[in-house]
Parts: sequence; C-alpha cells; structure tokens
Amino acid sequence: MSASAFSAVPVYSGIGALIDGYDGVILDLWGVVHDGRTPYPDAVPTLERLMATGKKVVMLSNAPRRATAVINGMTDIGIARTLYHDVLSSGELAWRALKRRDDDWLRGLGHRCLHIGPDRDHGLMDGLELERIAAPESGAFILNTGPWRDEETLADFEDVLSAAAAKGMAMICANPDMEVIRGGVRIICAGTLAQHYGELGGDVRAFGKPHPATYDACLELMGLKAEARMLAIGDSFATDIAGANAAGLDAVLVTSGIHGEELGLAYGEAPDGARLAAVAAARGVRLTAAVPVLRW
Repeated sequence: MSASAFSAVPVYSGIGALIDGYDGVILDLWGVVHDGRTPYPDAVPTLERLMATGKKVVMLSNAPRRATAVINGMTDIGIARTLYHDVLSSGELAWRALKRRDDDWLRGLGHRCLHIGPDRDHGLMDGLELERIAAPESGAFILNTGPWRDEETLADFEDVLSAAAAKGMAMICANPDMEVIRGGVRIICAGTLAQHYGELGGDVRAFGKPHPATYDACLELMGLKAEARMLAIGDSFATDIAGANAAGLDAVLVTSGIHGEELGLAYGEAPDGARLAAVAAARGVRLTAAVPVLRW
C-alpha cells in the first residue's frame, strides 16, 4: 500500500502548537532531550517554556539506573533540576520491584545475581542485599543493564546467555531499549540481550517503556488522576510510541532521534506526514503528531 493511502500524520515545527489542553507531558530523554553527552540545541529553552505553562513535566527514560542517578547525569550536562518536575527510569522501576518482591516470580529469584552490564550501573544494586556472582549458576538470576562495553555486539554475549539459559536463570531487564545512539554512534542496549535470551528459552521480565504500568507510575509522580489528558513525546516507535498507545496517551514522535536514518532525515529536517503514517502503520502504532526535534 502506498504512503498516500494513509491519512498523513500532522507535522509541526515544534511542540508549542500542541501543548494546549494537556495536563501533563511525559518526555523521553535520550534522542529527544540529549544525545547521551550533551543537550540538543533547542532542548533547554524548550523545557523552560514548557515549565512556564504550569503543566506537569516528567522525564521518562529507559535508563538502567536509579532516578537520582539520571537526575545527576542530566545536571552534569547542563539540564537543570528546575526544568522538569520529576524523573522516572526503567532502572528505578526494576529496583523497586527487586526491593519489594511483591509477587511469586520476584520472590523466586533469590538474591544471587549475575550482573550483565557496565560498572557505571552497579548503583542499581545498592540497598537490595544482592550477592553478585561471576558466572551463570542454577538458582541465581541475571540483572541485565546492557553490554559491558559500548563496542560489543550481541555475538559477544552468546556464550554467557546460552550457559545461563541452560541453567534456567531468570532475567530482569532494566532497559527494554534495543539500541541507542551515543554521540552519533549506534550501540546495543539491554533489550537486545533480553530479546535474544527469550529466543534461547530464557524467562525475562522487563521494566520501563512500553509497559503500561510505567505510565501509571508517571501519573502517580505527577499527582494526576487516570483521566488526566497526557501527551507523551519520544523518538522510538517500539518503546515511546507503543507505550503511549498502550496507556491510551496521545503520542508525538521526534523524527530526528533513533529513526532519523531509517526515515532518511537529516537532523532537524521535517518528515513527510503521509510517509510517516505508512511507517507507523507498518509498525502497528498510532501517532498524534510529529516534530523534527524538541523545539517550542
């Protein structure tokens, strides 16, 4: 079916024309506000104007770290704490689940843990009374926060994942993202490892976008009721947009993010609304609108 057969997605130059009528805004971070190293050119002034509207603003990230660590990281790169109301991360949700152990699956994990991920994610285990192990082991579980090093590929994890699956280890995935672009370089994320582990027969539970409970937690942080009108802004069809759809929220795609290359767009270049509608339909998601970048 040609792109012209779909109703075109409304494309705006910025979010200012979209904000009226919403009680709160849920903003993705990586690919929308920053590139992993620095804020995008229009991000800070846009956040200033958004906060001036009086609407609730929560940053929702599939970062495999506690919310406080995400806040500290943003502050370090120039995104002040005054530019949003709160932060929720997939790592925070995973930490809460491991702390509370409020269902049989979580209680059955035990406390021996094989961490797959970089040293910078060790803080996710603080306060959980976990005993770290160095190799796959029956009766233990995997805490997956991503590759040990940015340059690694899925093939580098084949041996450890196959061994863990053979021993029946369950996996907590603290970042459902498949990949991310850091400083212009595409790297795999924990979601890629988790997907392959599931294909090997491994038992996986993931936290963060696109799971609907994530958005319930955002509303709680905002102090808003379920009937509040919410706008979710992100750059990923699979997590940001699919998650907003599942939670019944309006969804805006930032097209210069993770899908920029796929859509054939240079940074800041406006997409064709009809073509974007066709791509979204092929992905099984719905878009309320699109913007090239996070700009007012």
